[in-house]
Amino acid sequence: MPNILLTRIDNRLVHGQVGVTWTNHLGANLVLVANDDVAKDTVRQNLMDMVLPDTVQTRFFTLQKTIDVIHKAADRQKIFIVCKSPQDVLALVKGGVPIKEVNVGNMHYAEGKEQITSTISVDENDKETFRELNKLGVKLDLRKVPDEKGKDIMNLI
Repeated sequence: MPNILLTRIDNRLVHGQVGVTWTNHLGANLVLVANDDVAKDTVRQNLMDMVLPDTVQTRFFTLQKTIDVIHKAADRQKIFIVCKSPQDVLALVKGGVPIKEVNVGNMHYAEGKEQITSTISVDENDKETFRELNKLGVKLDLRKVPDEKGKDIMNLI
């Protein structure tokens, strides 16, 4: 069983808050970015690598590769998974990745989305995806930073 400390939804993926605050708080030594676009984009990968301490390894996998290899992770790997959207997380869960808790950190506002907190905007597809994750037993904890009191996103959608 892979040692997944936390999975975070953040459409910015790895940036200062994720790379420093969350990684240190969790004690993660591996940040796995599960995103089909970034898996092919070495420029974005290099930018994200620059944010993380040298003691933390990174992997930039497609969703399918994450599903295929996550169970081969060594016990010593303390994994922090970062995804861009709730749909990506649902794909991982349905693919057998043992995700028990998701931190919903940042989902930008866009046309057709409803802002439910200062950092989270959702459309009907997002709401339905969160409902499905909830039915699958995944805890959905909404908060920007670790020391903030978390909220259950299900109370807001």
